[in-house]
Amino acid sequence: MQLPPISRRIIGQVFIDAALVMAANLASFVLKYGPTVLHLSDPHLHTLLVTLPVLIGLRVSAFGFFRLYRIRWRYMSVHDLKTVAGATTLSTVLFYGFLALMGYGTAASYSWGMQTIDWVLTICLLSGVRIGYRLWSDKTLEAPLRARQRALIVGAGDAGEAVARDLLRRPAEGIIPIGFVDDEPKRRGTRIHGLPVLGTTQDIAALAPKIGVELILIAIPHAAGKTIRDIVARCEAVPARLCLVPGLTDLIEGSSATGISSLTSIRAVKIEDLLRREPVQTDMAEIAGYLSGQRVLVTGAGGSIGSELCRQIAGLNPARLLLLGRGENSIFEIEQELIRDFGIAPTAIIADVKDRDRLEEVFLTERPTVVFHAAAHKHVPLMETSPSEAVKNNVLGTRNVAEVATACGVRKLVYVSTDKAVNPESVMGATKRIGEQIVSGIAQQNPTTEFAVVRFGNVLGSRGSVVPTMQKQIARGGPVTVTDPNMTRYFMTIPEAVQLILQAGAMGKQGETFLLDMGKPVRILDLARDLIRLSGLRPDVDIKIEFTGVRPGEKIVEELLYASEARRPTAHTKISVSESGTISPLLLPAVDRLIRLACEGERDTLREEILKVARGETVLGETVFTSGTVRV
Repeated sequence: MQLPPISRRIIGQVFIDAALVMAANLASFVLKYGPTVLHLSDPHLHTLLVTLPVLIGLRVSAFGFFRLYRIRWRYMSVHDLKTVAGATTLSTVLFYGFLALMGYGTAASYSWGMQTIDWVLTICLLSGVRIGYRLWSDKTLEAPLRARQRALIVGAGDAGEAVARDLLRRPAEGIIPIGFVDDEPKRRGTRIHGLPVLGTTQDIAALAPKIGVELILIAIPHAAGKTIRDIVARCEAVPARLCLVPGLTDLIEGSSATGISSLTSIRAVKIEDLLRREPVQTDMAEIAGYLSGQRVLVTGAGGSIGSELCRQIAGLNPARLLLLGRGENSIFEIEQELIRDFGIAPTAIIADVKDRDRLEEVFLTERPTVVFHAAAHKHVPLMETSPSEAVKNNVLGTRNVAEVATACGVRKLVYVSTDKAVNPESVMGATKRIGEQIVSGIAQQNPTTEFAVVRFGNVLGSRGSVVPTMQKQIARGGPVTVTDPNMTRYFMTIPEAVQLILQAGAMGKQGETFLLDMGKPVRILDLARDLIRLSGLRPDVDIKIEFTGVRPGEKIVEELLYASEARRPTAHTKISVSESGTISPLLLPAVDRLIRLACEGERDTLREEILKVARGETVLGETVFTSGTVRV
């Protein structure tokens, strides 16, 4: 066993322990045999003087063996007290063996009763001195009471207890816990580390002003998003800073990365905290059949949705996973992640869906059997100023993928759309609607390939979306920008979106449109306030919210269905389907005209033409282009 380095602290502790062992042994003799044992003529005193050096040596050696001298007294815990008891017990047993060997025996001065008293007193003295030092040390390090924030801890479970203990141990950090609130009935009226459980989370607003709360610590690291939001709502009227305490895993990772550890640091806001409903869960094992053993191609594989598709498909045992995208860095990153985390060797393909020749080369070479088309331009304001690029990528690219897939014998194709395709007012939404119509039209003409369209709302946490944008604004100290106080959106998480896409792939046959039950639409203003509060700050106090006005192409309220679409349930309780109507034979010639206008840079008329085609108001020009004549 490697001995700890000798230091003044260890030498001091050894001398203190030796003195305590001596005092405990002497007190044991007095308690057992009375004060007369201290007379020089008393035979018990002679035994004590002879054996005491041996007892001290054995006890100190046992303390060293149990590494008791590596423990700083200021951080004594219940576990360390067990160590003191264990070391004392071992040394008592060894001392009894010494007595038997030397012939003193239990019938003489060291009876079993005498040794029991000595054992108890030794443990009490050693533990008491250490605990006393810890209490004294904490007291001397306390910051002036007026300079400390009074904290209310939400949650009196293990995490709350750890937070209280951490704060009481380190009062110089400037936070003093004053109590708990907890919704568990059996915890009400109890005390933890001397701090009372004052009530439930519903009492926060009434309690806070009475006890002068300046900081609220939510110590429920594994609570559902709805629970966190409910607590945040109850804290809304309290002028106190709000912190979400990280879980143990987050704490360890943060400590490893930064070299510091604090139970009162704010954990990262989870997307589920912002979702105003329970996340939809899909049994992936049930839908794995149509992907297992297949050659699966994902377009836009480097994007937020595309990369998550790749992750989930990788766990469903495909024969081959093909990652197609035009951004080499993002494709490289997801390729390396799949190799590292899933142990598979995907095929990375740098290609642009606008380039039909390249697509044909890829499909003929790799022979995919299932295709997920996620590649698209998605930013509404950007596409308003670049309508030609929206047409090329979202319309021409979709047509290329769908037509090449059917020509090369793909079994199934799933097209990723958006709720902005319903009654579109933006270029992006209109081009996605045209993409839906293209897929449905090709599906009706090619029964050998199964098609599905997936339509969902805003994806929380996707690259460039509202949540990451607001988080960056909060990190800069604000303001957080909201376009309109009444603007609402349907929201879902990236895993939810991908599970819907995969589930739709299992159910889709003829270009049906699948929709997720995303609950009620959420006001963007409410989302901003939630995000600010969950980041430990106060809306309109620490972080300002500014209204910038609705941007070109944006709608105040999004929709999920056209009036003509009939929504019916599916086998999945959270997914419904809308049958596609008959696609006009004028669609593809109208699409050809759009592509020509986009390639010729006719920006002035292009936006109007895009909306006309999306709304079914197809007005054809003199020249009709076929799909094979356009190359971009």
